[in-house]
This record gives sequence, structure tokens and C-alpha cells, in this order.
Amino acid sequence: MINPVLAETVRGGIVDLRHRGAIAVSDPQGRLVWSSGDVERPVYPRSAVKLFQALPLVESGAADRFGFDDTQLAMACASHLAEEEHVAAAEAMLAKAGLKESDLACGSHWPLGDQSKLVEFVRSGQTPNQLHNNCSGKHAGFLCAACHQDIETGGYTGAGHEIQRQAMAAQETITEHRLTGAEFAIDGCSIPAFAFPLRALAHGFAKVATGHSLGVERAKATSRLMQACISNPWFTAGTGHFCTRIIEAGEGAIYAKNGADGVFVACLPEAGLGIALKCDDGSDPAAEVMLAGILLTLFSHDDTMRSRIEPLSRRPLTNRKGIEVGELRAALPE
Repeated sequence: MINPVLAETVRGGIVDLRHRGAIAVSDPQGRLVWSSGDVERPVYPRSAVKLFQALPLVESGAADRFGFDDTQLAMACASHLAEEEHVAAAEAMLAKAGLKESDLACGSHWPLGDQSKLVEFVRSGQTPNQLHNNCSGKHAGFLCAACHQDIETGGYTGAGHEIQRQAMAAQETITEHRLTGAEFAIDGCSIPAFAFPLRALAHGFAKVATGHSLGVERAKATSRLMQACISNPWFTAGTGHFCTRIIEAGEGAIYAKNGADGVFVACLPEAGLGIALKCDDGSDPAAEVMLAGILLTLFSHDDTMRSRIEPLSRRPLTNRKGIEVGELRAALPE
């Protein structure tokens, strides 16, 4: 199947680039209420499923034992930009379990986001450590969950480690997609990554939105993590990031999370829907406007919500002098 064009770049009145992809929108029973493209082809959601991966932290009782607040729960689900408060939050999470930066196994990279802040960081003589990794909150969550259960923390990123087995089981159960092992890969932060059809991902996030068929305790855990992210959008990403902006625009009605290479998931608690999409060429900006476009469709009855989301469904293109020369925009099929 050739996926449809879901976003396009326009210059001078001409469509210059076309971004193909697939989108699935599911209800909690797994019924597709809207789809476009091949939603059965497995894709790697990677960071988009951090909420699922954070479940052992909550379900084991570790989050309560270590007194995690909602900002720290949001950090466990975050792909943050390594702003000062992000780094401090990840360090505080580790400290609650008597751990430190060197216990992480996610690797380090330079802070993301605003380039002026990166220049400041370099000029100040700082160098990044593992707390600056955009996945440090997730990894701190893994380590705290292991400590609480008296599980050896060494090798916690390995596929055979008990914490990763718990995270994999959560992903498999919530999506109702059986993992055979053929889908196994290693993510950028060294943990196991698994491929899922968009249909299964959308179904899983519809269940998160509603608690349907999750059982009482898991429904409480998924809702707690989702609401922590919705209430603290800055801690799920950072200043100016699309995830922060779209969650803020929803004012409680939208949870959204990006993955690498053009993947996005979302859930709408009030509507009881889950969304999953993949931009085929891996463009993250194109995936962002695709998500905004489908949200505009789903909130077609709500003029206030549409007015907040519409600016996010198109992105101006500027040249080196700051002159607007075109735009990237959603182009969903009718």
C-alpha cells in the first residue's frame, strides 16, 4: 500500500514537498473510527510509548515509596530538552533511591531545543552528562522501580533484565499486540524497542484515555501518568516543544507524545479516543502538523479548541533573513 500525502510544504504557491504517512484513530474496544494509509504495518514508536514503559514505576509502588510528585511522574514519561529544571528533576528522582548520575546507562548528548541556550551552555564551560539525555527521566524511573523491588540495577537496559521484561509486558498487554521477538530493536538510549502496528498503538492509547479493560489498578496507574503529563506539559518536553504546546492547547483534553522519526501518539480522555501516526519519511515537523490536522478534524464541533490547535497545523518557513517563504501544513484526505 502506498500511503497518502498527509502534509505538504508550499513555496510560492506550489506544493514543493509531499509527506506521506498513516494515521489510526481507535475507540477503547479497538474499533477504528478513522484511518488513513497502512495502519497494520509495524512501526517503532520508541519514545512515544514512554507512558507504557513508566508503568512499573507506578504499579510496583516505587513512585509512592519515593514520594514522586506529578512533575517527576511526567519526567518518567518525557523526552525533555535538558533545560536546568529537567536536569534537576532527573537528578532528584535518582537521589530519592540513593542513586546518582553514574548509575544511568542512557548515554549523554548536548541539550536540545533553543540554540541560544546551547551556546550559553558551551560558553559557560559546561559539558553534558547523562542527566542531559532526553530520556534521563525514563531511565531514572526504571532504576527507582528496580531499587524498590530489590532488583539488581546493573544491566537494567538489557532485554533480559526484569525491569525491561515488565516494561515489555505492559506494552504488549495494553496494545493487545503479541510480541514475537521479530520486532526487537535497540533504542537510542539503549533500551529494548519493539514495533507495533499503528492500529494497536491507537487502541492502547484509547484504553489509557478511558481505562477500558485495563483492570482497576492498571487503569489508575495509566490515568495517573497521563494526568501528570497533561498537568505538567513543560516537564513532558520543554520550552517551545510541540508536545508542550499541543498539550497546553488542549487545556486538559489532549495528551500527546512524540517518538523518533516521525511517530506521534495521542489520547483524548473526554472523547475516549486514541491516535497513532507515522510520517513515512521520518520528518518530525511533518508528523506534528499531521497530528494537529487530525485533532482539528476530531474537534470539528468545538470552535474554541480549533482556534487553539489551528496555528499548530501549519508551520511558516523562513529564510536566513527571517523572511517567510512558504509553509509546512497538514493535508489530510477528506
